[in-house]
Amino acid sequence: MAVRMRLTRVGSKKNPIYRVVVADSRSPRDGRFIEIVGRYNPQTDPSTIDLDADKVKDWLAKGAQPSDPVARLIKAAGIEG
Repeated sequence: MAVRMRLTRVGSKKNPIYRVVVADSRSPRDGRFIEIVGRYNPQTDPSTIDLDADKVKDWLAKGAQPSDPVARLIKAAGIEG
């Protein structure tokens, strides 16, 4: 099973807010996930990046692959994997 850390969209129409989730790579974008590890709100100034560092490090150690946007969020949050 290929596990990925990726964004799933929540929020209302034209008001995107994202959850950072750990999910099977075969599941749909807003579908089933394993665990929520953070959230990201691009609407605020500056953007809100709220990640649980312990959970992120744990999943990276287990072999979860972050998507490109999530990798940028992890780097911006200053979390070392």
